[in-house]
Amino acid sequence: MALSLGRRLYNLTGRREAAEGQAWQPRPKGPLVWLHAPRIEAAQGLAQLARRLADEDGVATLVTGPRDSGHVAPPADQPAEVKAFLSHWQPDALLLADGEIRPTLLFEAEARGIPVLVVDGREPYLVRGRDGWFPGLLRDAVQTLRHVFALDEAAARAWRKAGAAQVEAVGRMEEVSAALSCHEGERAAMAEVLKARPVWLAAAVPEAEEAAVIAAHRAALRLSHRLLLILAPADCARAEPLAADLEAREGWLVARRARFEEPEDETSVYLPDSAEEYGLWYRLAPVTYLGGSLAGPGALRNPLEPAALGSAIIHGPRPGPYGAVFGRLGAARAARAVGSAADLAEALGDLLAPDRAALAAQAAWAVASDGAEVTEKVLARLRQMIGDT
Repeated sequence: MALSLGRRLYNLTGRREAAEGQAWQPRPKGPLVWLHAPRIEAAQGLAQLARRLADEDGVATLVTGPRDSGHVAPPADQPAEVKAFLSHWQPDALLLADGEIRPTLLFEAEARGIPVLVVDGREPYLVRGRDGWFPGLLRDAVQTLRHVFALDEAAARAWRKAGAAQVEAVGRMEEVSAALSCHEGERAAMAEVLKARPVWLAAAVPEAEEAAVIAAHRAALRLSHRLLLILAPADCARAEPLAADLEAREGWLVARRARFEEPEDETSVYLPDSAEEYGLWYRLAPVTYLGGSLAGPGALRNPLEPAALGSAIIHGPRPGPYGAVFGRLGAARAARAVGSAADLAEALGDLLAPDRAALAAQAAWAVASDGAEVTEKVLARLRQMIGDT
């Protein structure tokens, strides 16, 4: 069948791309789903989706993304590369995150009977670096899609206008496993020790932010003298020297989990000795500051972790890979952004009011829960598509 003018022009521009050969791993046996995200931020929900497909369905996955994401690089969107990639991996279904449209890939997938699903759909756009005049190309490519899960109604309208037949505005897919587990007996025992004491958590705090966290706690103690800080350093080896420094400089009583000490009534700071118990600390602390976001490389923990467990969130101006998540939490008034150590102290003092912390925590939980529901919906549709092939 003769190609349209738009497709012919698009294929001609693609010849300017440098094709890079890859030594791919052997294809695993059985069903395989290809998951692709054009941006690191768009890949956050895909890892959990891949785990659930493997654990619950026995389905293997191939995850592709930007070259700096650690995933396999996708093929250049031109016929030879796309055909070679699909012939090697032979996916039973293809899931595209974000709004990137790869026309050559979509046309070849349609020709091979591979169903394609879009999740976290922003307004559709042609793959970066392939600008030009391609009459009818975007519409023809979008019409091959089986289903589009759009981020919101504005994005859904854009997809329908572009030619997609089945479109739902459902929100962003997030990791269902954001709610970290903990030992219930340990939680109950620790809650009994703390009783009605106000508690806040500083999670994964790099050394460069320790002074800001200490200053914020010092200021907050003037408002609530029984306040306990659970201070989890990013480097667990910092716990012992940090405890010695806090006792010498601040005169605070510090309890160390590594020594099996409990936070007594006079204890001002409790120092965990492991990064494996965040599920416990999030459940005990109504307020969490996410370390790394103020003076570090960016938040070192996923903000959906405290959000899913009902802890209000404070963070600095450096979101790291979680910019989109912080944006959603901020819009829902579930997270408080701060720009300095002084701002951290002020935000903490404000959220120590139980009613304000409760409202923020409830909003945070709602954001995390909405994302989990979207993931469930995506899984159901993806399973249906695999069963139909």
